[in-house]
Amino acid sequence: MAARNNPDIDKDADAQGGGVQSVDRALQILEILAREGDAGVSEIAEEMGVHKSTVSRLVGSLVNRELVRQNSERGKYQLGFGILRLASSIPGRLSVVHEARAVLEALAAEYKETVNLAVLRSNYAVNVDQAMGPSTLATYDWVGSLTPLHATSSGKVLLAALTADERSQVFKAVGLPARTPRTVTNRGELEKQLLDVARNGYATVHEEFEIGLTAVAVPIFNHAGNVIAAVSISGPAFRFAPEDQPGLIDGLREAGLTISGRMGYRHR
Repeated sequence: MAARNNPDIDKDADAQGGGVQSVDRALQILEILAREGDAGVSEIAEEMGVHKSTVSRLVGSLVNRELVRQNSERGKYQLGFGILRLASSIPGRLSVVHEARAVLEALAAEYKETVNLAVLRSNYAVNVDQAMGPSTLATYDWVGSLTPLHATSSGKVLLAALTADERSQVFKAVGLPARTPRTVTNRGELEKQLLDVARNGYATVHEEFEIGLTAVAVPIFNHAGNVIAAVSISGPAFRFAPEDQPGLIDGLREAGLTISGRMGYRHR
């Protein structure tokens, strides 16, 4: 004889299914905010393909946990400080942050611009630490932001360290969308640039990610000689030209090797 359906078990199964879906959607919201910097409920709902009330309820829960906060000036939502609290439980990644911190501050003080530390995550470059120089015009906090690999100096450094197959997987997943008219969106042209990055040991971008922003980055290596992060200096295009500023690229390279040395790398 077939066993009767137990309504209590069915309810539990439904609740578990709904719970998993809610968790998945909450994680989607965090990913969207990490990628975009900030977004409103309507924008998030449109990208996820769900009703605004669903997003509003989930965002409310994330705000209560301090994983998301509302920007009082624009009314949009962005990642909260709770994310940093969770990230502090990842010693492997934060060890890079710890070892790099003093170097980032020294770079920012010497070159008077914004310095960022970035790692590869989910087909993007994610900024994990930042130091502001005295000449910095804006005070935007890039920590936690996901930026496109093909349009940023740190991203190109990280891309250049991947194999051709690994890069193909990245491009298949996220494409080469244009951020500005200067973004390189042709695979062949980008591959040529990445060869230069690997050969020269640094990458530059001129208004490829954002109009008016120029940046230069170098790799950070671990004890095995693998690229684990990138350190960059960025500034306004009207005054910041890294390849024309004597000593800047060499100074940044030296800083990258200093951090690498603290991660166990031995430069030959």
